[in-house]
Amino acid sequence: MKISKKKQPCLLAVILALVLILGGCSKGKANANDIIILYTNDVHCAVDKDIGYAGLTAYKRQCEKSTPYVALVDCGDALQGDVIGAVSDGEYPAELMERAGYDFAVLGNHEFDYGMEQLDRLMELSGAQYLGCNIRFTGEDGAAFLSRLLPYKIVTYGKVKVAFIGVSTPESIVKSVPAYFRDESGRYVYDFCGESGEALYGCVQENVDACLKAGADRVVVLAHLGTDESSSPFTSRELIENTRGIDAVLDGHSHSEIPCDIVENADGENVLLSSTGTGLCNIGRLTITANGSLQAGLIGAYPEKDSDMAECIERMEDRFEAELAKSIGATSVALTTVSDAGMRLVRNRETNLGDFCADAYRAVSGADIALVNGGGIRADISAGEITYGDILSVHPYGNTLCVAEATGQEILDALEMASRFCLPNANDGENAVGENGGFLQVSGLTYTIDTSVESTVETDEQGNFLSCGAVRRVKDVMVLGEDGGYTALVPDKVYTVASHNYLIKQGGDGLTMFTDNALTTDEGMIDYEILMTYLMDGLNGTVGDEYALPQGRIVIK
Repeated sequence: MKISKKKQPCLLAVILALVLILGGCSKGKANANDIIILYTNDVHCAVDKDIGYAGLTAYKRQCEKSTPYVALVDCGDALQGDVIGAVSDGEYPAELMERAGYDFAVLGNHEFDYGMEQLDRLMELSGAQYLGCNIRFTGEDGAAFLSRLLPYKIVTYGKVKVAFIGVSTPESIVKSVPAYFRDESGRYVYDFCGESGEALYGCVQENVDACLKAGADRVVVLAHLGTDESSSPFTSRELIENTRGIDAVLDGHSHSEIPCDIVENADGENVLLSSTGTGLCNIGRLTITANGSLQAGLIGAYPEKDSDMAECIERMEDRFEAELAKSIGATSVALTTVSDAGMRLVRNRETNLGDFCADAYRAVSGADIALVNGGGIRADISAGEITYGDILSVHPYGNTLCVAEATGQEILDALEMASRFCLPNANDGENAVGENGGFLQVSGLTYTIDTSVESTVETDEQGNFLSCGAVRRVKDVMVLGEDGGYTALVPDKVYTVASHNYLIKQGGDGLTMFTDNALTTDEGMIDYEILMTYLMDGLNGTVGDEYALPQGRIVIK
């Protein structure tokens, strides 16, 4: 049966819990010949939050009672984003994907966070066929995961052939760990047809044409592109507008809730676009009905739970709790945020834990300089073994790695803003005097704060940086070079600065000087994963005596 590709109306499914309890769904009971494609995106390890995998599995079982033609697909970023992924290198959530019965999945940018070798294992564990038509490799020795990747797959449901095409965001290189996409010489050997919008559109169009030539009746793109303007020209809307022959795009990446939208393609024909949000707050449902129409909508607040999946998650969470107590390294010295007298210093003085955290950001990112706000360092690490739980206590917020290109002047402004409350005496009172959560712990820099100079920083009503006078309290700023020596910071020179999204993109603590800057890494690795990676890979699992004391990067007089 060949289905006519007429423009189809979009059914916006608004689902009430009562209807679902009674066994209803977005279009009532499915016809036995209907094809139901359930979709998720940006789950980010939310295995038991909101609907959760137990709810998803229960809804899938319900759909299977109505029609034998049910597929479950994921549009990327399923395996990273919470502690259950971090402690297992993504394996626990991958195992749950296999149990849920995913048929197809695409690689989101954060699937790459565990490295290419582990990615191969995760793809195998998930049980899904991963699709990606725009991932290319130009190196000499291909990564194993590439052998598991297909550009598309055509599935026959009754008399209807449905083509599934995978598309990963070209932003993966800057929104994961850029070093993973390079060879040993530093040359990029992976790309995602990201040299231009036309390159991506052309790649996808070639695969659409191949599917249609092979007899596909419907073409469904599983994308991790998103709809944010900052992702242009690689958004899902732009992909639709510049291609033809696609019937529906199921999308991820921007965490957008799009129950169902209509976007015209290059021929002026309607294409359905849908995305579920994030964290399994919704299940997406695309139905290709027996009469050939397409309907899409989101299933929210689904109350039922699959008991087997719920029990599996409970057992896995027990394993996860045990993992938190496992040793991942050791330290010969106490890493602390406080003085010997117990006064909190990390918000107005250099501390050895601040040095450790900042070094982790710089080492993992490869940036020239790293800045970490003292308010984001929340717990000490005692001498002895270091557990996953210890690291998570230090960085509990789940911020993500960003690297910005910044001028020396912007760095000077950041240091001046962060140092404006510093006082010469730091150990008076219950807590340290001159506390400021925005005080910066640094790596790759040394400088002096002259507290005899009154701060000339000006801020707006919300406390955001506006300007600074000619007289400054931050002096003698030096930058660490590749040869291990220090040279003076040059105001008009561009440096790479590593921190997290809270500081770089959101202007946290009023440090707004980087928010409009070009990013070489955009929301990559999670903060606690940065510390774990540095400990295990950068320090071979042991924090040594070099961190016994603050290393003299910040001198306060």
